[in-house]
Amino acid sequence: MTNTHFVIRTEGLTKVFGKVRALDGLDLTVRQGEVHGFLGPNGSGKSTTIRVLLGLMKATSGHAELFGRDPWQDAPRLHRRLAYVAGDVALWPALTGGQCLDILGATHTMVNKRRRAGLIERFDLDPTKRVRDYSKGNRQKVALIAALAADAELLVLDEPTSGLDPIMEQAFQQCVRDRCQDGVTVLLSSHIMGEVEALADRVSIIRRGRTVTSGTLAALRSRTRSTVHVVTVREPDGLAEAEGVADHHSEWLGGQVGSRFTVDADHLDAVIGCLHTAGIHTLTVTPPSLDALFLRNYEPAPDAVRAAEAAS
Repeated sequence: MTNTHFVIRTEGLTKVFGKVRALDGLDLTVRQGEVHGFLGPNGSGKSTTIRVLLGLMKATSGHAELFGRDPWQDAPRLHRRLAYVAGDVALWPALTGGQCLDILGATHTMVNKRRRAGLIERFDLDPTKRVRDYSKGNRQKVALIAALAADAELLVLDEPTSGLDPIMEQAFQQCVRDRCQDGVTVLLSSHIMGEVEALADRVSIIRRGRTVTSGTLAALRSRTRSTVHVVTVREPDGLAEAEGVADHHSEWLGGQVGSRFTVDADHLDAVIGCLHTAGIHTLTVTPPSLDALFLRNYEPAPDAVRAAEAAS
């Protein structure tokens, strides 16, 4: 795939603040038209990456591109092609929500006024109230409406639903899907795993300023284990010792056998075959959630665990 298909691309991106390396060789690619989940705990480098991509901060070294251009050198031109929503929105307290939308809209090349009116209704925002009378959630709605109403090619969303209730979170997700149907690209940084899982085509997880894993949810799940709950007529022969099976537990359930275990993706078919020979009554296979995939990448390495135990 050529670089022209990447809306965002970084290679070996570093940012140093004194003795702190906020970014330490970060690699990230976001393809045209996709929703890309950008995950990591506080201090992992997500916000620093976004500031570099927006041209608000110059990288120490490495390479960053936005639409094939340098965000530090071409920030004004690039900003006309994107819309940004921060997790803690600061607006003008003396202005109304509608006036803020007009000002924010003026920063974009084009605003779809019909879409904006629909978004105001969908997010249940009163644009006549002054910002000083808005809750945090309503201030967030103003920023979201401004971004989603813009005819931007890229949406950079950093904790975009901070302060929104679950109903408004659902409205936000549908609005993002609607914009994606128009070919808009989205970089979504969020602590709400369900939100990313519902929207993202691909995900990158970063740790200490580096990308530790990246890919589709299906590809990431194929590298880890699924949980199986099964009730069979007979005890499955050799299940506990089967290759790829771990955490096995079984019990008798009124003449049937209930089994629970985890299995890696490469051995799932063989294990299901073993269960069939025992007569399956019920079977549930649960792939790992995005939460599990995220935590898996933040588990301490065995050497680190041993070192900590030795130190204690």
